[in-house]
Amino acid sequence: MKFLQSTWMICLLASLTYLGTTAAVLSSVQLEVEAPVEEETEQQKLAPGNDPSWKFHNPEFEQWVTDLRNEKAALEVRKKELTEWETRLLAERQELSSVTQKVAQLQAEFEKNVVRLKDQEGKNLKRQAKAVAEMAPDTAAKMLGQMTDDDIVRLFSAMKNEQVTLLLETLSKQSLGQTRRAAAITERMRHLLPDNTANPTTP
Repeated sequence: MKFLQSTWMICLLASLTYLGTTAAVLSSVQLEVEAPVEEETEQQKLAPGNDPSWKFHNPEFEQWVTDLRNEKAALEVRKKELTEWETRLLAERQELSSVTQKVAQLQAEFEKNVVRLKDQEGKNLKRQAKAVAEMAPDTAAKMLGQMTDDDIVRLFSAMKNEQVTLLLETLSKQSLGQTRRAAAITERMRHLLPDNTANPTTP
């Protein structure tokens, strides 16, 4: 009992009691302080305006980004369509150029054939005119009576003036109808070949 009642034992117990009380008080105060901090932190986390910048969400900004993406996609589609149209137009232009060249070639060949046919027709007409001129006038007039006016005019255009005059006179003597026909043929030849000095074969 004397040991417990000694001075240094009393000081030790008093110090331990002080330290225990202080520690208990500080622990309770720290718990009271930390609890609101944690609660405030949770509230801050739940608050819509307290998110970090990398977690920020703006509906208008997102709509703007969506619109830009849609416009970009539409431009890509339009670009693809224009590219396809350009390719198609280039192919059509090449095809048109090929067709144009083909038409020009065919036209040149046609004109060449026409010139050749006209030349051949002219030669045949001259041979026919020579054969008619060598016939007797009555026989030639009968043959002319079986031909059309166009063929007669074409034939007369390859004959000499005196030969045509003799055949028209012989044709007009056959009948009144042939006389009128000879006059009509003469009139047609006058319209076709108005310049008598340039073509001496015109009657």
